[in-house]
Amino acid sequence: MPLPFSGPARIEHDSLGEMPVPANVYWGINVQRAIQNFPVSDTPISRHPELIAGYAQVKRACVDANEELGLIDPMRAELIRQACRDIEAGELADQFPVDVRQGGAGTSTNMNMNEVIANRALELAGHQRGDYGYIHPNDHVNKSQSTNDTYPAACRLALITALKPMIEECRLLARAFHKLADKHINDVTIGRTQLQDAVPMTYGQEFHAFASYFKADKASLDKLEPELAVMNLGGTAIGTGICADIRFRKSAIEHLGEITGYPVTAAPDPIAATSDMSAFVNTSSALKNLAVHLKKAADDLRLLNSGPRCGFNDINVPPRQAGSSIMPGKVNPVIPECVDQCCFTVFGMDTTVNWACAEGQLQLNAFEPVAVHTLLEGIRLLGNAMRTFRLNCVDGITVNLEQGRQFAAESPSISASLNSEIGYERAAAIAKEALHTKRTVREVAGERTDMPDGRLDQLLDPITLSRRLGQTCREQGGAQA
Repeated sequence: MPLPFSGPARIEHDSLGEMPVPANVYWGINVQRAIQNFPVSDTPISRHPELIAGYAQVKRACVDANEELGLIDPMRAELIRQACRDIEAGELADQFPVDVRQGGAGTSTNMNMNEVIANRALELAGHQRGDYGYIHPNDHVNKSQSTNDTYPAACRLALITALKPMIEECRLLARAFHKLADKHINDVTIGRTQLQDAVPMTYGQEFHAFASYFKADKASLDKLEPELAVMNLGGTAIGTGICADIRFRKSAIEHLGEITGYPVTAAPDPIAATSDMSAFVNTSSALKNLAVHLKKAADDLRLLNSGPRCGFNDINVPPRQAGSSIMPGKVNPVIPECVDQCCFTVFGMDTTVNWACAEGQLQLNAFEPVAVHTLLEGIRLLGNAMRTFRLNCVDGITVNLEQGRQFAAESPSISASLNSEIGYERAAAIAKEALHTKRTVREVAGERTDMPDGRLDQLLDPITLSRRLGQTCREQGGAQA
């Protein structure tokens, strides 16, 4: 039977039998089987460096606990610890080839980590790779552990780590909109509901609303860390702690908190925690809500930018590239369109996560790998989308001030401010006549009411109308972003 690879090989064995493994790799037989079993997406777990580093941190915490409890000798512990540090530093990133879409509830990922750590530790000790009599992937690296408690712990660490830069991008985007809002706090335009003219507002108020969306999203995302930091580490196979010293759980959790700096705590019910995926559902929900707001902002900017002659033409988004291969001079809002497509993808990802989290049976959910891969991809995508949105669009937006003033002054909807003085019916008649005669409400109201000019000017002034709820943007502007 020909080898599935070329070059020198070493022979390893497991409970299924023997198998050749490339002599120059750090992984072993379990990974070699997984490579052949899951050739499905061409996406290896090394796609997610946060997961690899997080898993190495989990293994380091476990060897620290095992050494502290006298379950592994200091020499082997130090070799394993050094191998973990090498992996955390990214030195062996290419040694994690298992596909992200794997069967076995993450067992292949766990064994990938165990085998790489073992062989790196063997190398540090001057032994040959595969010399598991001295340091064994299961007996030493995986001691007191199971995939079912270490893999979820690594996934949670990966999500916490990945979320931090994305949350910072969310903060920066909110700040960019606050800055834009402060700049245009007194520049009036027309509000629109159901794509119809509504009442006056300022551009500052409009931009501030976007900032408020992302400020709220950041607050929601910040709350995920303590939830994700609840671990079932030490619960081993199903949460009962079988094959682990009763003291191991407390020790491993404490060491993991010290290593990561995260607020790691032990799950109050480790059996429930082994199968509970609610933290992943909540993470996905927060990402989806952020994507909804991001899409809303991108869509609105596209509408406000529409034109330049036959659309709203309220604002100008920065021209980033030619918009047509046939229409000279056409420029499209390509950055908001790119952002929209990222949001569509996250909506689909949320569906994947929900299905994966809902498909657990009895004491374990076997579909955690696809849920965590999907979440990490969504986090990366949204972070990148917010960055390009901010740098290549929001930061360069300019406002067509005269257009906004004209829209506000000419909208028949401002007749609503006359309701308290002359009643809804008369105000509606004035609005209808203004629209039909293509005049302003102020002009028609001056003819059809006996109100003094000063009172009409006060009631129908667009800036005054936009301030009925107070100086919202100025009070909540960029200084608080």
